[in-house]
Amino acid sequence: MAIEYREWKEGDDLALLEIWGDPETLPAEQFRAALAPSSNQPWRRCIVAEDVVDGVGIPVAAGVVHEASLHPERLWAYIEVAKDHRHSGIGAMILAMLRREAANSPSGVSKLRSKVEPGTPGAAFAQAAGLAPIQRSRLVVVDPEPLKLPRFGDGSEEAASERVEDLATGSVELSDVVGRYYSAVHHWDSPGELSIATVQRLFLHDLTGAHGAIVLRAPKASAFGAGVPASKKGKLQAFAISYAQGNSEEPSDVFLGHDPELSAEDAESAVRDLLALIAYQHPVLLEVDESMTALGAVLEPLLESGKAHVRGADTLIVSD
Repeated sequence: MAIEYREWKEGDDLALLEIWGDPETLPAEQFRAALAPSSNQPWRRCIVAEDVVDGVGIPVAAGVVHEASLHPERLWAYIEVAKDHRHSGIGAMILAMLRREAANSPSGVSKLRSKVEPGTPGAAFAQAAGLAPIQRSRLVVVDPEPLKLPRFGDGSEEAASERVEDLATGSVELSDVVGRYYSAVHHWDSPGELSIATVQRLFLHDLTGAHGAIVLRAPKASAFGAGVPASKKGKLQAFAISYAQGNSEEPSDVFLGHDPELSAEDAESAVRDLLALIAYQHPVLLEVDESMTALGAVLEPLLESGKAHVRGADTLIVSD
């Protein structure tokens, strides 16, 4: 077996797809889209390994390292090797080459991160390469009517409408809370400074599939102190952003979060109330990181009681 290494070129995707077959894991499916010609804007380096037989090279493995506009403190990296060429040092060689490329990234960032599923060859390779888990995430489907509906104020429709509101995804107020929440629960891999415009582009723009948002507010407050009737809208406590899906029978894909300034008890209460509302008639799909403590605390009893279930395998984010 004679292995040669070169940069990615047009047609490699089709050649490798024939050798690799279907992706073995969800991270593999996601990362394959990142395999593309090397470039400087955005910065990306992609390497292909060929098995040369009788002077003809057949692509059998590839790896990529690239900068990320979100979470800029590390570079994303991915390597895939054909099953019949594994355990022969090809993956390790590609990783060494990607590390050399990373050492010269324009940003000066050289630490790598990737995603793997526990118990897979990818996870074993990452561990052997010195990449350790920094976060675990899972997809959770919550069945309809998982929680008792909350009662707001005197239980009237008016009292409920003061607390629960449909909010335009272009709302600056919503963007502010979404950005602060995302930064707070990703302290383990900082997303950097998130401006209102950045939050709207990444989470709330039509192109992301965002098509609706429901928020939970604190009770109305008086702008003039005690003794004066409350008229000012309560502060936004929690949000649920829904994203378009191809099949109406599938659970709604939802990003559920809260104001990170809330106490742990208030955050858990707000998340529970909003989840009860959005999942009352239709199942919802949530991506949950271990760092999302309030959401995790609400979901755990539902998982134990069978009112929610984990979809697919967990995902580990690993880094050196």
